[in-house]
Amino acid sequence: MRTNPYVWLEDSLVTIHKANWYRSVQTLQSRPGAVVKLAGREVINFASNDYLGLAGDDRLIEAAIRATKDYGTGSTGSRLLSGHRELHRELECAIASLKQTEDALVFSSGYLANLGAIAALIGKRDLILADQYNHSSLKNGAILSGATVIDYAHADIEDLQRQLVHHRQNYRRCLIATDSVFSMDGDLCPLPEIVSLADQFSCMVLVDEAHATGVLGTTGAGCVEHFSCTGQPLIQMGTLSKALGSLGGYIAGSATLIDFLRNRASSWIYTTGLSPADTAAALTAIEIIQKEPQRRAKLWQNVEMLQSLITQTLPHLKLLPSESPILCLQFPSAKDVLTTAQQLKTAGIFVPAIRPPTVPTSRIRICVMATHEPSHLQQLVKEFLSIVPSPWQGEG
Repeated sequence: MRTNPYVWLEDSLVTIHKANWYRSVQTLQSRPGAVVKLAGREVINFASNDYLGLAGDDRLIEAAIRATKDYGTGSTGSRLLSGHRELHRELECAIASLKQTEDALVFSSGYLANLGAIAALIGKRDLILADQYNHSSLKNGAILSGATVIDYAHADIEDLQRQLVHHRQNYRRCLIATDSVFSMDGDLCPLPEIVSLADQFSCMVLVDEAHATGVLGTTGAGCVEHFSCTGQPLIQMGTLSKALGSLGGYIAGSATLIDFLRNRASSWIYTTGLSPADTAAALTAIEIIQKEPQRRAKLWQNVEMLQSLITQTLPHLKLLPSESPILCLQFPSAKDVLTTAQQLKTAGIFVPAIRPPTVPTSRIRICVMATHEPSHLQQLVKEFLSIVPSPWQGEG
């Protein structure tokens, strides 16, 4: 007797609904910005990784239009075949200049950059030590490599050292992989200490700068610059889709590293090159962040203002430690955080509810942008106070 091999999908969806883990898309109907149109009405946007407000900047749009007119809508092939354009190399040189590395390699997404780099550099005879809160792309890149993967406690340099002492000598190569800014918490990795241990135990270090590029550091070069680790032998990954307002990812590092990845990173070799429009937009964004440091200054002014408002006005809510534009308020359960996010949306505030299994505890994740006005921040806190006026009951 034949059975339906897909019947389990419906059962699984029922379970996801019961656990309050079900997810669905939210359709925006306007250009990106601090205020967007959602479901036919304007809302203040605290759900975007567009930290510098560049995704809707006219200069990026004009650059994308020009590139499309000159080169067409798509790259049409992998860059080793027919997909390479002069713009790609210009962007790679601009990234290397920003990151102060010898070279850089642009991928079609940040996820592909992590998958390709890790799988190319590490194999079955090797070890990966990874922060337990690492992004999914780092985790899946580690699995794809076939290496032995051991998580160390989040941002815990003592646990990382213990793992190195116990395991490093048993493997050919070792890669320490970490986010620089942890996207669902907002805190930073202890990068100088990681670099020191890597040198002591002869390890490579891959640092994911997705949420730090354009945001941290004197020139916006990221967490590496912020911690004065520029010039260290690091594998620096980042995205073009957050503070740079475009699409794509990159690896920056030594010329030898980049040349190796061009020859061994499957997710670069066998993927169509980044579109001309996205490439030109990212290149323009890098030029802007270097010429307009005031954007970054305004972002950090907004971050400090919102942190102060939350601390003073919402002391009954748990604000997780953060050193970035990502501010998270912890909630007792997935149900509570979903209800709060829906109430905020009704009140004109668009902010996401983040739940397990993405994170260990439910939270509202607030992303601050340089283009937020003080009134936007004040309105957010006002609505929070109205919706959650007193401490939650039960376990947090």
